[in-house]
Amino acid sequence: MSEKKARKETVSRQAMPEQAPEIRRRNFAEVPTGYTAETAVIEAGRCLQCKKPSCVEGCPVNVDIPGFIARIAEGDFKGAIRNLWTRNSLPAVCGRVCPQEIQCEGQCVLNKKGAPVAIGNLERFAADWARENNTGELPPRKASTGKKIAVVGSGPSGLTVAGDLIVKGHEVTVMEAFHKPGGVLVYGIPEFRLPKAIVAHEVDFLERLGVHVACNMVVGRTVTVDELFQEGYDAVYVGVGAGLPRFMNIPGENLIGILSANEYLTRANLMKAYKFPEVDTPIPMGKNVVVLGAGNVAMDAARTAMRLGADSVKIVYRRSRDEMPARTAEIHHAEEEGIEFFLLTNPVQYLGNDQGRLTGMECLKMELGEPDDSGRRRPVPISGSNFEMACDLVIVAVGSGANPLLTQSTEDMTLNRWGYIAADPETGKTTKRGVWAGGDIVTGAATVILAMGAGRKAADSIHEYLTWGW
Repeated sequence: MSEKKARKETVSRQAMPEQAPEIRRRNFAEVPTGYTAETAVIEAGRCLQCKKPSCVEGCPVNVDIPGFIARIAEGDFKGAIRNLWTRNSLPAVCGRVCPQEIQCEGQCVLNKKGAPVAIGNLERFAADWARENNTGELPPRKASTGKKIAVVGSGPSGLTVAGDLIVKGHEVTVMEAFHKPGGVLVYGIPEFRLPKAIVAHEVDFLERLGVHVACNMVVGRTVTVDELFQEGYDAVYVGVGAGLPRFMNIPGENLIGILSANEYLTRANLMKAYKFPEVDTPIPMGKNVVVLGAGNVAMDAARTAMRLGADSVKIVYRRSRDEMPARTAEIHHAEEEGIEFFLLTNPVQYLGNDQGRLTGMECLKMELGEPDDSGRRRPVPISGSNFEMACDLVIVAVGSGANPLLTQSTEDMTLNRWGYIAADPETGKTTKRGVWAGGDIVTGAATVILAMGAGRKAADSIHEYLTWGW
C-alpha cells in the first residue's frame, strides 16, 4: 500500500452535523445541516480515486463520482457542480434522499476496512454551494432540433428526462397534475428531509435551461396522450408515479381517523397543512398515532405526526427489523425522535366508539416463517396472541398502486397484471409507438434514484428515436 493511500484510509469519515433529536422532533426544519467547505474538502480527500471506480457502477445514473469528488478535494467547487450536471440534473435532491448506503457508497472499496466516502453528503455540498453562491451557470445546450417532447409527470423520472433532452436541443414541456411541480419530491417527502425550496430551485434550473412546465394538467382528463400527438408532440414520456393508495381491507376501515399515507403526506407537504391555520389546509392531529408499514413513507408519516404534536407515535410492522425496507438512516432518526416500533405485529381489525371514531386496533403477534416471493421471510400469525392497542389516528403506509386515470384513456399501451405500464427496462419503450414510460408507473413504488435511472435510459432512447426513428 502506498503512503498516500495509507494516509487517506486513516482519516475518519466526516460526520454530518444534525439538529438535536429533542429539538427537531417538534419542528420541520431540515435535520442534517450540511458540511462546511473545510469538512467537505477533508471528506473528499478520503477518496482513493480508484482506476476502476465501483461506486459509479452502483449509481443508477452513472455519475462521475471520483471526478466531482476530486474537484471538491482541490477546492474547485464550481468544477464539482459542473461535473455533476453532466450526469445528474437533480444533485441537491439525490444528495439528500438517495439510498447511497446500498448504491454508490455500498460499492466504495473503503467499506472493506472502515466507512465509505460520504458520497451523498459531498453531492449535497456541491449542489448547495452552487445554489448559495448563485453562480447562475448552466450546462451547454445543443442547437434546436425542432422536435417536441411531452413529459407527463414532474417527479424525479420526468425531470430527469426533461433535463437530458433539453440539452440535446429538443423542446420539452413537462405536464404536472398538481399545482406545483416536483411530484413525489414535493407531495411525498417532508420538509425536514427535503426542503421544498430545494426542489423549486432544481425545477427553476431546468426552466432556465428552457424546459416549459405546465401545472394543473391532468393528462388523461385535461388532454389525452393521443391528443398530445395531434397537438404536434413528437414523443411522450409517462412518469406519473404510483400514487393510488392501498389499504388492508380489515374490519373497521371506514372509521373516522384512518387515512392513507398518500393523503396525509400530501396535505402536510404539498399543501403545507403543518402550517395550519396560517395555511388553510386541515390535517388530522392525532395524539396517539399508529403508522402501519416500515418503508421510507411510513417513517416520513410517523416523523411528521410527531412534529404535528402527537404524544405517542408507533410504527406497526408485521415483519422483523431485518426486513424493514426503510433506509437505515431514516429508521435511526425516527428512533432518536421517540418513535416506538412494534415489530412482528399485524392489525386484524380497527375499534371505534358510538360516534364512528377510531379508538384502537386489535393486533396479532407474528413470527417469521419461510421466505416469500419478495425474498423476505413470511410472517406467520401466533395463535391466541391477540391484544389491543389504543390509538386515535392510523396512517396506512403499506404501499401504493398505479392510478388508472392515464392508462385507461390510452389505447395500444399494454399494462401488466398489476396495472403498471409494460415498458422495456433498457429503453423505456412502451407498446404504443412514440410513448415511453419509467419510474414507479412501470416498476411500482421504488426510490428516487431508480426513477431517475429509468428516465436517463428513456431520454437516450427518445433522442435516438427522434434522430433515427422507431
